[in-house]
Amino acid sequence: MGQVVLFSLTATANPTLVAVTTVMLLLPSPKKLMLGYLIGALLTSITLGIVIVLAAKDSGIVKAGKHTINPVIDLIVAGILLLIAFVARTHRDEPVRERRERRKERKAKPKAEPRWQRALTKGDWKITIAVGAVLTLPGASYLAALTGIAKLGYSDAGSVLLVVLVNLVMLALLEVPLLCFVIAPDWTPQAINRVKAGLSRGGRRIVVIGCTAIGSLLILRAVITLIA
Repeated sequence: MGQVVLFSLTATANPTLVAVTTVMLLLPSPKKLMLGYLIGALLTSITLGIVIVLAAKDSGIVKAGKHTINPVIDLIVAGILLLIAFVARTHRDEPVRERRERRKERKAKPKAEPRWQRALTKGDWKITIAVGAVLTLPGASYLAALTGIAKLGYSDAGSVLLVVLVNLVMLALLEVPLLCFVIAPDWTPQAINRVKAGLSRGGRRIVVIGCTAIGSLLILRAVITLIA
């Protein structure tokens, strides 16, 4: 059970979830957007989790998968994030940014946003259900948690309940802001506005700290997955 809890906590360091949550908090109507994304994410993640756990009770499908591709992906993403943190910390990106700004001024064309971000900016929570369902795929830590659940030997009902609990922990980055909107509806928008102002003032420092922290967590998650 201890491993299940540990991997549930490390699963919260999902780079995609961090990025999407950050974008939604900075957009209009963040509560509706996050609620829609949470519904879609839970539908996909819980459904896949139940299928995997029930199948893993009689086979080694989860254990075989989690030790190959997923840790490698974690390490690659971690390396990219740490490189971004290093570049931002040493200001090595400034010449590139200056050239890019001059090029943008000449071309005068806005940079195309990712499709999922364009979908979020429409402000329709129904769209974010689909976005959450598509972007929420099992990561290394989640697969490791599912492996732990399968090994516990609980009944099917008990295993399903554990899968749901793991998902509630794993998606805390969405659930905590939503709870804040419910518990403190007046304070939360003000806090978000302060965060926006802070991002405009100290964006580089936040990038350095955020990329370093997430990259380190991904390396830790990959190591734990490989030795588990």
